[in-house]
Amino acid sequence: MQNQINLTFGKEALAELPHKLKARAYSSLFILVDEHTQSYCLEPFLNQTQLHDAHVLQMKAGEENKQLQTCEKLWQQLSELGADRNSALLNLGGGVVTDLGGFVACTFKRGIDFYNIPTSLLAMVDASVGGKTGIDFGPLKNQIGIIEEPQEVIIDSQWLQTLPEVEIRSGFAEMLKHGLIANPDYWKELIELNTLDVNSLAPLIESSIAVKKEVVETDPKERGLRKILNYGHTLGHAIESYFLIHPHKKRLLHGEAIAVGMVLEAFLSMHCCGLNPMDAAAIKSGFKRFYPPVSFSNEEINEIVDLLRHDKKNKAGRVHFVLLKSIGDPQMDVEVPQELFQKAFEYYSAP
Repeated sequence: MQNQINLTFGKEALAELPHKLKARAYSSLFILVDEHTQSYCLEPFLNQTQLHDAHVLQMKAGEENKQLQTCEKLWQQLSELGADRNSALLNLGGGVVTDLGGFVACTFKRGIDFYNIPTSLLAMVDASVGGKTGIDFGPLKNQIGIIEEPQEVIIDSQWLQTLPEVEIRSGFAEMLKHGLIANPDYWKELIELNTLDVNSLAPLIESSIAVKKEVVETDPKERGLRKILNYGHTLGHAIESYFLIHPHKKRLLHGEAIAVGMVLEAFLSMHCCGLNPMDAAAIKSGFKRFYPPVSFSNEEINEIVDLLRHDKKNKAGRVHFVLLKSIGDPQMDVEVPQELFQKAFEYYSAP
């Protein structure tokens, strides 16, 4: 497996893509989209790359479709369209498309090349970078997957123009996380933004990707350092799974759930790692600026905490957290006393 992440930026990178594909002499090309990217991104992508001969595969949009059944349909289509081991798959979409598309490519005929062209902020700064491919197992996040780098990740902020505000906020949460785990100045710069629009965020995308790229290239298999990227995700993933299990609840996007998780885990950091209470308060107020509050009943909190037992970082049934000693200084493999979870939700809900 290659550890080097091949990242290119801008419209020029997109214009170069067909030449690179031609040089590799692929037998056939496939483009994976969901309904949203089919409507908003596919035509401009084809016009810019002239890849009109590629087969287009479509999946349903949304985290609830990041399942084995979707993979089976795509494997079937690849087979019927004559894909072989010298074919390549181009994933044009958000994090669900790049995660699932990468997994489909890695497992079809024991692996074909794939390329990620992320179209959401979340996919640009997080999902498409680092080689984590995979699917959910029922409501449980990312339980099945493979770590394998794409041939290339092409980042172009033009696609952000197609996103609703809620999707921008979702991706912004991962950018905030990069500041919290690695760079206090970057965290401060982000949290002081007046608006979350393409013009203010586009220049900062490379800074976020640089944090993730350095961590992943140091520890591609998540044996050590890469775990720090999970700050906010232990409780955040449990919250996201809870809302997937209960479709009558207003759906939370990944970043919205992780935003709650980062505030909860700031409280845990105070009690388990000595995070300064003023820093925890700054984290809480910072997220409040950009994310509407989510309310949780005691029963819901108990269900969410129960879901922690499925977290991928667990060892021998023990839940391990990534917490903060200070902003920019994370601590891995922290065990948290059970009685703190309820108090963390109380802290999150308090004015």
